[in-house]
Amino acid sequence: MGELFKIKDYQITDDPKTANVIIVNSCTVTASSDQKTRQAVRRFKRNNPSAIVVLCGCMPQAFPEKSKELLEADIITGNKDHKMILDLVEKKLKKNEQIVDIPEHENDEPFEEFEVDNFEGRTRAFIKIQDGCNRFCSYCIIPYSRGRSRSRSLENLSVELDKIKTAGYKEVVLVGINFCCYGLDIGKTFVDPIELACKKGFERVRIGSLEYDNISDEAIERLKKLPNFCPQFHMSLQSGCDKTLRAMNRHYTSDEYLKLCNKLRSAWDNTTITTDLMVGFSGETDEDFEKSIEFAKTVGFEKIHVFPYSVRPNTNAAKLPDQVDPTTKNARAARAIEIADELRCDFLKAQIGKTVNVLCETYKKGIVSGYTENYTPVKFESDIDLNNTIVKVKITDTYDDSCVGTRAL
Repeated sequence: MGELFKIKDYQITDDPKTANVIIVNSCTVTASSDQKTRQAVRRFKRNNPSAIVVLCGCMPQAFPEKSKELLEADIITGNKDHKMILDLVEKKLKKNEQIVDIPEHENDEPFEEFEVDNFEGRTRAFIKIQDGCNRFCSYCIIPYSRGRSRSRSLENLSVELDKIKTAGYKEVVLVGINFCCYGLDIGKTFVDPIELACKKGFERVRIGSLEYDNISDEAIERLKKLPNFCPQFHMSLQSGCDKTLRAMNRHYTSDEYLKLCNKLRSAWDNTTITTDLMVGFSGETDEDFEKSIEFAKTVGFEKIHVFPYSVRPNTNAAKLPDQVDPTTKNARAARAIEIADELRCDFLKAQIGKTVNVLCETYKKGIVSGYTENYTPVKFESDIDLNNTIVKVKITDTYDDSCVGTRAL
């Protein structure tokens, strides 16, 4: 969306108090994210009454009637056809009244092809290749806010990859709402865009968060042949208890998930598997929670994002009995975070002594920070800024949530 405005000679600013247009691209995955969105819209309008405040994204798409109540938003639109944002802004400049335009998703709508040439201030480029989801997990509003799964054409992706390569990026990250469902609607597989990016000559090709779907033995074998593919997998678990997984309408068992993790770890040296873990789902008992925690220990995740279940209206889970009370949810979340921190600490300590390749990203007070292929954060001292270069570092220690090392010459 920023690119659209730049093309029309708008200037992007980081100061919302002086901006003429402020765009809030909302998330609605939890009730908390909705609350933060409403707070942001109100704060921006309060601090800059003359600005045009645009609310777009998932929240208005999923909850259009509730979004319309947010009178501080001058323009309210959804997720479909982002290219109309600029037209709506220019329409608002001519007409001083609230504009609400939220087109509904259609089951057979195509992927919205949207190219980006540059990611200011970043050393890795993020390219969206898939949108929407067909899973309908019982707790999730995403299929309603994002629509059905749809894939970007390889031809269009190739054009953007060429632009990103020309811009000098060494790493590209391919992302999607349900990444492993890429291609099902166009006769491709999720490995095809990864192979395409690798063939373009990027030193690193990484993928965003995954679901369990479609990660077959054949897919793993194809990925193993790509030397510039980064073996880091953020694969959403949600629960390690089979009873809870069934209630969530997740399409795997804990045993199936564990077998896939073992296959991924066997395929690459020092791969990382990170995940999302939901606690306090409807009907989750203390015993169910303990099973989930023990399973997380069994997998030995390198990092876990823990969050309490958030009831989303219009989902099947919102209608389930035995909702867990907030106090219990918070207690379980605190316990799960403790376990997650222990696993993270064990992983970082296990990196000590390894010599790794670090893509350098930031430089502050003589300290360079960057990431390895498996997304281990590493810091080391340097006399110069090494931004967007890949250097070898020997890991000697850990500090906070990072590894610490010295440059290996």
